[in-house]
Amino acid sequence: MITIVPADGKSEKEYMALLRSRSTSVNKKVTESVTEILEEVRVHGDEALLAYTEKFDGKLPEYLEVPLEVINDALTEADPAYVDALLNAVENIRDFHDRQKQQSFITAKENGCIMGQRIRGLQRVGLYVPGGTAAYPSSVLMNAIPAKIAGVQEIVMVTPPLADGTANRDILVAAAVCGVDRVFLMGGAQAVAALAYGTETVPKVDKIVGPGNIFVATAKKLLYGTVDIDMIAGPSEILILADETAPASYVAADLMSQAEHDKLASAILVTTSQALAEETDRELARQIEHLSRKEIIETSLRDYGAAFVCDTVEKAIEIANEFAPEHCEVMMKNPMEFIGKIDNVGSLFLGNYAPEPLGDYYAGPNHVLPTSGTARFFSPLSVDAFVKKSSYIYYTQDALSQAHDDIVLLANKEGLTAHANSIIVRKQ
Repeated sequence: MITIVPADGKSEKEYMALLRSRSTSVNKKVTESVTEILEEVRVHGDEALLAYTEKFDGKLPEYLEVPLEVINDALTEADPAYVDALLNAVENIRDFHDRQKQQSFITAKENGCIMGQRIRGLQRVGLYVPGGTAAYPSSVLMNAIPAKIAGVQEIVMVTPPLADGTANRDILVAAAVCGVDRVFLMGGAQAVAALAYGTETVPKVDKIVGPGNIFVATAKKLLYGTVDIDMIAGPSEILILADETAPASYVAADLMSQAEHDKLASAILVTTSQALAEETDRELARQIEHLSRKEIIETSLRDYGAAFVCDTVEKAIEIANEFAPEHCEVMMKNPMEFIGKIDNVGSLFLGNYAPEPLGDYYAGPNHVLPTSGTARFFSPLSVDAFVKKSSYIYYTQDALSQAHDDIVLLANKEGLTAHANSIIVRKQ
């Protein structure tokens, strides 16, 4: 089910190279197709948007923008247990992200100079939410809540229509409890283009966030610069650090919780126990028989799954930091010790009772995380992603006079005499 190999300094490096190749490959045909879609929507607006919607979704939805009463009805008619679960998750997510808010500041110096930084939310953000077979209401929560906390003035959500032309009602309920302002039934690269450029019906946004298929991801990548985006997400991944104290049934279950996302998903066990690696392999074979996405899990584990057996805990930590995984679970005797040791990770899950799905749905930290080793330099989605910062400066005449010589010298060193002159004329 899963390959068990010794962490000998070579095998794990070969595996990392395999993972990087899986994430960095570029499909030229997809890029060409997406480029054409973006240009058509940019030039022809709603006409192109609707044409692509009909082409790719099979039929046009009853309405492009979901009426407010339809969203409210979805919330009213929803399973109360589902609504309660969403509200409990919202409370946790809001509490965590509230602590990320930064304040504007102003500094006044004794010489009369005033400087400061102003922080405010973006005006309008677009949220892409898959709505077909891979519908994720949790993505609505994780993207909309920090945006609201940041002070974003308007959140515009797009989601593909179902086969009958209607919206996924679970997603509408999530949008309602998060305070999403407008919802449009459209998906794919054409929806991303509509958000980036604006059409007669769809408002232009400042930033686009949310997961999607390869066409959505490619569209976001190509439109970066026209709008801001959250990140270019690769296939999901998990790395579990475990010793002989970890229950193999837990380890196997958590590996499969990520493998079921995608055949390209990666699930890795790094352990100091050969016995645990072997027992985990047996548990995988036993538990997979009861899971609905068995074929996807089997392919993922076969192609991108592995169990590395290390001689020391230090070697296991070294491997984890080199992988820089999206999710890292620590099932070790003293898991809290690893907070300061795992530096390259999207989100860290500590102990036997903090499985990755806890973070996906409920605990509070964001589940939009860097993948493909980019946790070395990228961070999880946060309130900061939805704000913009600007600075301001006020100087008195005397203060500028005191700085005059230094500024002129620096400007002349760079050969920018007009910069120097801008200072000089104020002293004459």
